[in-house]
Parts: sequence; C-alpha cells; structure tokens
Amino acid sequence: MLIKRPPDIPTSEITDERLFWRRRDFLGAMAGALALHLVPRLPQQGEKLTSFEDITTYNNFYEFGTDKKDPSRHAHTLRPRPWSVRVEGEIKKPKVYDVDEVIRRYPAQERVYRLRCVEAWSMVIPWLGFPLASLLRDVEPTSNAKFVAFTTLHDPEQMPGQKRGVLPWPYVEGLRLDEAMHPLTLLVHGLYGKPLPNQNGAPLRLVVPWKYGFKSIKSIVRIRLVREQPPTTWSMSAPNEYGFYSNVNPDVDHPRWSQKRERRIGELRRRLTLPFNGYADQVASLYTGMDLRRTF
Repeated sequence: MLIKRPPDIPTSEITDERLFWRRRDFLGAMAGALALHLVPRLPQQGEKLTSFEDITTYNNFYEFGTDKKDPSRHAHTLRPRPWSVRVEGEIKKPKVYDVDEVIRRYPAQERVYRLRCVEAWSMVIPWLGFPLASLLRDVEPTSNAKFVAFTTLHDPEQMPGQKRGVLPWPYVEGLRLDEAMHPLTLLVHGLYGKPLPNQNGAPLRLVVPWKYGFKSIKSIVRIRLVREQPPTTWSMSAPNEYGFYSNVNPDVDHPRWSQKRERRIGELRRRLTLPFNGYADQVASLYTGMDLRRTF
C-alpha cells in the first residue's frame, strides 16, 4: 500500500485552504490538489501499471452496455454532481453525505491494487480513495450490524443500459462487516491522481482487491448496514456462477472457463492467477474454517 502520511508532506506541497474549500473550483482543482498528497506511483511488487487509456476504455459497467467499450462510449450521460450517498441501517448515526463532503472529510490515499475480473483478465490500477472503515467507524455500527449492503444509482436516463433487462436494477452488492472494515477495502473517487471517470464508477465506488471485480460496485448512492446477508445482483442472477464471497480462487473454475490463469490487459502472455488475487497474507485469515470451494 502506497500511502503518504501528513508528517512526510513538505509545507510547500499543502494546498491553499481557500482553494480547497471553494466548491466551484473544487472539481476542476481536485486532480492537481490531491495529487500533491501522493507518493510516486510505483507498481506493486514491480508490476507495470496498466495504462490510463486501457483502464478507462475496457470496462464492465452494464448500466452503459455489455460490450467492454460501451461504458467509455456512453457514460457521458452520467451526471456525477450533485451526488449524495445515504448511509443507514444498523448504525447510531445515519446520515446523507454530499460526495464532495466525503472527499474532503477523509484524506486521499493512493494505493496500487491488482483488479482481477471473472472473465480472466486483470489490470494494475493506481486508485485514489480512503478506507471504507473510516466512514463506517464514524457512523457507529451497532452490535446488530453483520453485513454491509451497497446500491448503485438507478436512473435509466443517465444510465441507458438500465432500460434493458440484462440484470435486475439497481445493481446491488454486499460484504461481511469484517471484510468491509478491512484496511484494504477502499471507497474510491479517483485513479491516476485524477477524479474517477464516469465509466469507472464516478463519483464514488468500492474497491475490494482480493475479490473478483464485480464485487467492487460503482456509482454508489446507498450504504446500508444490516443483520442478514444481503442479496447481490450476480448471485441472484446466476447463483451457480457468482457466489456472495467471490474471492479470487484459481482452484474454483467458472462453469464456462478456467480461473487458473489470467491475461493482464496490455500484455499477450497469460500468468498464473494468485489466491486472493495475491493478497492472501493480508486477508486469508478472514476465512479461517471456511470451505472456499463450496463458499465461493
């Protein structure tokens, strides 16, 4: 994880406070202002970063179409401002956040994570965001909270793919609370030091790097803490193919293809898929005693 902490930041790099708080200038200045707080973008474990062009033109975002190029072609219809996120459920302090309030409230961190998609392709992406745990601690989950449910915007005018019955809309996802509180789990609002493009889930998305990409829900409008395991879009639509946990596991094949190898976008060769997408040392303990072949 590549995080530059406040003691490491020279005074000369601190953004002028007036610029930071001026709403009209904030969106235009965000990329430059936040980038000043970042360490150099070094690849994880010596891996080459996927290019910005590939990251933003090869996407799964069915709200804008099912072809990988569709989101970059059609996501201009999404209006990421104004935008609010409702946090509710089994918490002591429910709140509706303005997305810019969230971005200001929680210091930006850049983390280079692998993204592994169930179709056996992958990327290495420098995300900009903050641990989901920071927000969840502030709303104070009650002892009844066991899971976290997420909901994407449902607006067919902004998301024309929702006019088709490809999936039940809105898109929903969920995590167990301990997964949501894990420090690797991020709420992301940018990549490559720039505000998150529409086709990548603007203005706020989840990133859970040890799970297949469809778990990292995009364009979030609601976060709800609940007692029972919440329904998720793909586990409802194709339960034999997409389970609730969806941890990257090379030993559990998709019914229609192997998961043992993957192709990094921008490369021709295929590489071995790593258990938990290479994050086993950090997250495997979350699943002690679980049969990860049956609980996929």
